Amino acid sequence: MDQNQLITMTNKEVSRYEIIKDLLAKKIDGTEASKLLGLCVRQVKRIKANVKKAGIAGVVHGNRNKKSNRKTSEEITKKVKEYLHKTYHDFNPLLAKEKLLELNKIDLSKETVRQLMIKEGLWKSRKKHEAKKHFWRERKDNYGEMEQFDGSYHNWFEGRNEQELGLEQCLLLSVDDATGKVTEARFEDNEGVEAVFRFWKEYILTHGLPISIYLDKFSTYKVNHKNAVDNKELMTQFQRAMNQLGVKLITAHSPQAKGRVEKMNGTFQRRLVKELRLANINTISEANTFLKETFIPKFNKQFAVVPKKEADLHRKLTPEKIKELPQIFSIQSERRVCNDYTVRFKNSYYQLQEVQPTTVCKKDNVIIEEHLNGEIKLSLNNHYLNYELLPERPKKEINVKLIALTCQKQTNWKPPQNHPWRKFLINKNQPILLAEKK
Repeated sequence: MDQNQLITMTNKEVSRYEIIKDLLAKKIDGTEASKLLGLCVRQVKRIKANVKKAGIAGVVHGNRNKKSNRKTSEEITKKVKEYLHKTYHDFNPLLAKEKLLELNKIDLSKETVRQLMIKEGLWKSRKKHEAKKHFWRERKDNYGEMEQFDGSYHNWFEGRNEQELGLEQCLLLSVDDATGKVTEARFEDNEGVEAVFRFWKEYILTHGLPISIYLDKFSTYKVNHKNAVDNKELMTQFQRAMNQLGVKLITAHSPQAKGRVEKMNGTFQRRLVKELRLANINTISEANTFLKETFIPKFNKQFAVVPKKEADLHRKLTPEKIKELPQIFSIQSERRVCNDYTVRFKNSYYQLQEVQPTTVCKKDNVIIEEHLNGEIKLSLNNHYLNYELLPERPKKEINVKLIALTCQKQTNWKPPQNHPWRKFLINKNQPILLAEKK
């Protein structure tokens, strides 16, 4: 070793050299040296031999100032930088790392990709802040015990189809509380009643009925009028439908209460937007197909957790209940039958036909169902009424000869004088004859 060579050492290495010197001077034995260094006796012997041979340089690691055998080659680094600038410039390091492996067959660690993105100015290193004390609510035990549900408005297609879809679209999302699994996701124009009905109808046909749904106080889900506190019968169409199905609704008082679905919305806004861009998807129908067939299965495989218990608490529907779903997931309104047996609804007039499956009288209240397929049905006493849509407003009639609409069509036929029915008519002036009891 050159005596004039400058050797840079750490404090740890200096301390190690002093202990090895004492060992060479036989002030301590090998067992004591191993305890002081926190190494096994065999390793101490190896360092002792190196110091005897190379002097103080013997405590310095042999790979010091040498290139690592695991270092990424310059060729691969150059390709990665090109991909990062061209395709993954707004990805986070984890997603960029996944896509480099999936699409470009380049396997790098997340930290390697993060450091490259920082050097290229594509990612900013963030200072670690002290974590705030937050007590997470314990997950439910079983799959299907609780679904967290929310709608997320965002520019999901990054304006690629702004003329048809507008700037923002709504993603309806349900997350299972026990597993963190995305059970259903669907793009809609808004978070209105029909969109939510379509979502949950598809969910129930696929998975069954969950025990409860955890959601916010949006007007689609809860009547927020002050009178609703005293009048518990005030409910939304969604509450009425879930009551019919026997699903419990739990309304959260803050976004943090249903934090799992809120956090999932943020994750989707970071990940799904980029996935839709890479797949060149610009329409809601294509996006819904992509969600169901590609994105959600892969996402759940990567991020879902194992529940505490194995049982699936979703309740399967009977064939009879499945037939009732169109009626349950319809927008229902109440209207009164007019004197001319017409029903007015949304500036349209529906004329009830003379023959009905149940008796209909004037002033009866009928239920008008707006089905998701656009069909309008009128029901009374669990019977669908026969009607025809009038092209214009009918002329006003105060009295109609029909007393009621019944199952059989009324006729003008009268029984003759010798009809048996007339023989039993009781005349007020004639005495009533009663049969003697034997």
